[in-house]
Amino acid sequence: MSTAVAPVEGSRTRSPLTAFTNSWASQIGITVAFLALWIAFIVGAPTTFLSDRIYLAFAQTTPYFAIVALFLTMVIIAGDIDLSFISIMSLSMVGFVFTWQATGSTELGVVACVAVGALCGLFNGFFVTIVGIPALVVTIGTQFLFAGLTLVLVNGKSYPLVSTNSSFAYGLLAGKVGTIPIQFFWLLAMAVVAWVLLNRHRLGQNAYVTGDNPQAAQLMGIPTRLTRTMLFVLTGMAAALAASMNALSLNNFYPNIGSGYLLPTLAAVFVGGTSVFGGRGTIYGTFLGAFMIGGIQAGIVAVGLTDYYTNFVYGAVILAAVSVHAVLQRRFE
Repeated sequence: MSTAVAPVEGSRTRSPLTAFTNSWASQIGITVAFLALWIAFIVGAPTTFLSDRIYLAFAQTTPYFAIVALFLTMVIIAGDIDLSFISIMSLSMVGFVFTWQATGSTELGVVACVAVGALCGLFNGFFVTIVGIPALVVTIGTQFLFAGLTLVLVNGKSYPLVSTNSSFAYGLLAGKVGTIPIQFFWLLAMAVVAWVLLNRHRLGQNAYVTGDNPQAAQLMGIPTRLTRTMLFVLTGMAAALAASMNALSLNNFYPNIGSGYLLPTLAAVFVGGTSVFGGRGTIYGTFLGAFMIGGIQAGIVAVGLTDYYTNFVYGAVILAAVSVHAVLQRRFE
């Protein structure tokens, strides 16, 4: 004699579609926002946004801040923030210039540039995790510190880099693959690296837990100090790589080389769905968010508006994208 077991009152079996949308709510949100913005650009300026020339321009200019945004995403997921990366870009290029002038090797200059970026990240990590100062305060301070040190070391001068054009490093960082700027391929490669670190490596798992609940992370034995410091180091290295690509493509180093990338980088991270409170974020979201931010100014000009609308549209897009994320997250959860 069989006995039927009555279902527990209020219990429901989620459909596969519901389970999928619940798991991928953030990615769905940024995809919807990205497609809506791009459709608006295509409708408003079809001649521009149906031409491959505009996309080749995006492929060169967007990676300069998108590469930094990818690794900054991991810092923010862990519950910290880094506002000093724009000054790390400048200071790391001082390492490039001095090494290049001393050795005549562009390749060694790039190595020195990335090493300086790593040291700057380590410096930030030390004061945040060992001294115990909030990351916002530390990186505001080091933003001024690194920028001031850059000006002192180069005496405020810029350095032409035209003679680097014949080097292997120039082709590797500022050349083209066919008609596509090589910076875009660097962005793809760094996106893969960041995704693997965040989703398939212990560093990313530790970052999520640390950002979601620091006390629980410590009780679980997660090395929170090491995790957070490593993320600052990776962000510093990413900033240095982006700076070297930018300077080589411009054939010039100027002391405030990173000054224009603070807001686009932060906007790309938050438009992509990363929570300012930590514990939530995706590389996919930041990747699409970077191209949304990168396309806004060109889109504004293409549809016939003046540059005066740029900040207004930036703000509107950020609020709209974040609102879509929030609504979808509540709906699917």
